Amino acid sequence: MKPSLVIFGLGNPGAQYERTRHNAGYLALDVLSKEFGQDEWQDKQKFDSFIQEARVGVAPVLLVKPKTFMNLSGDSVRKVVDFYKLDAATQILVLSDDIDIAPGELRLRMKGGPGTHNGLKSIVDGFGEDFPRIRIGLGGAPAGQDLSNWVLSTFMKEEIDTLSESFKELPKMIEEFVLGESS
Repeated sequence: MKPSLVIFGLGNPGAQYERTRHNAGYLALDVLSKEFGQDEWQDKQKFDSFIQEARVGVAPVLLVKPKTFMNLSGDSVRKVVDFYKLDAATQILVLSDDIDIAPGELRLRMKGGPGTHNGLKSIVDGFGEDFPRIRIGLGGAPAGQDLSNWVLSTFMKEEIDTLSESFKELPKMIEEFVLGESS
């Protein structure tokens, strides 16, 4: 199946990172997997990723969790894009955490810079800024706390509750994106 869209959820591999703030993209992809997934997650070595076939309406979609660490996400994205001969500007969508927007806010951007996000920077380095992404708001680190330690620490219960509530909007956002109805 050649997907009409590939959705990448950014995160870090391994159990120690599973519930960390920087893995919000993986968590969002798990929500989409439950809603649209057609099979189980498969470990695809050639993509250095876990993949799952999905369907949004009639559109074939591939869900991808890169197994590289965050700052090398672009390597896995490149392997998938090259294999399927995709146009990054129209056939990929990246889900990533964002410290610059309010906790739980989901924001679609059709293009733009990576900001301070090293996973997005890795993708921008390979594809330029012209690819869509959904930014998942984390808010910023508390005053005096190191940002990298904060994004790599586990969510507090209130943060998980906020994300869970906002993730209820995610399937509709994806459907609108696939149908070309997103603004």
